Amino acid sequence: MSLDSKAAVLAGQWSPSQRYPDPLITALDPRFKKYHLPLSSVERLYTGTRWGEGPVYFGDARCLIWSDVPGNVMLKWDEESGQVAPFRKPSNNGNGNTRDRQGRLLTCEHLTRRVTRTEYDGTITVICDNFGGKRLNSPNDVVVKSDGSIWFTDPQFGILGNYEGDKAESELPTNVYRVDGATGQASVVAEGINQPNGLAFSPDETKIYIVESRSEPRKILSFDVGAGDKLANRKVLIDAGPDGTPDGFRVDIDGNLWCGWGMTPQLDGVRVFTPEGEPIGHISLPERCANVCFGGVKRNRLFMAAAHSLYALYVNTQGVKGG
Repeated sequence: MSLDSKAAVLAGQWSPSQRYPDPLITALDPRFKKYHLPLSSVERLYTGTRWGEGPVYFGDARCLIWSDVPGNVMLKWDEESGQVAPFRKPSNNGNGNTRDRQGRLLTCEHLTRRVTRTEYDGTITVICDNFGGKRLNSPNDVVVKSDGSIWFTDPQFGILGNYEGDKAESELPTNVYRVDGATGQASVVAEGINQPNGLAFSPDETKIYIVESRSEPRKILSFDVGAGDKLANRKVLIDAGPDGTPDGFRVDIDGNLWCGWGMTPQLDGVRVFTPEGEPIGHISLPERCANVCFGGVKRNRLFMAAAHSLYALYVNTQGVKGG
């Protein structure tokens, strides 16, 4: 007798649901039912990465691009055909990706320790590779504010060994940086965070959320964004507990956080939190989910980059613009 989809996932196997509602989608709070489409189920679009990261959707090209960090390749999934092919190889151990307000691809590269922009003609522009003349560690995740400024985290993961980059000594603290969209000037906006990882703005951009990925337990921090993009009022929005491991995440138009989660069979997948940090829903996957993005014509399809696979789920909300 075959396992049902929920049991298969907990056993580390992939078995799509043959019925609705999909048992992989769990409401932890009645408020999550608003976002759950009863006739939508989790789909696996591709498998074969070593560590999938940084999904970003291109509506004008009907495709999704994401990173296989140790595989040193960025992959492209074609929405029309379902085919997957290399987008950039080698990728300099690319990790997080997003689009700027002109629709250009921004990428965090571990190997070259920089953030780059892919121009319309395919050429590469370096956005930031040093601060004060010292090399960055290994930029991890990136978002763009509506004023065109580029914000990114800079933990040490890519320089700790030779699997996700080149082993090297750190020259800078693990800061969060802002690059001015007009001048290109970089500044430190948050410091003293133990290996900052995923980050995202609230829908009105009055708050920014940052994962502190080496705190014990892991935390998602919240900061108020003030005049001149100064950050204030640091607080813990989400305490992930002894087993929770938030990585990358995106925010929907209601301000909910859709977070890559996992490291145990019961927690692997995506955990959904209210703007107040309350857990309301969970999407179970058979592997650790690293990062997510919203895409599709209506921005209502959640794409989930997990360790070895890419998954998708239609939901009853939309991702914020720029996410």
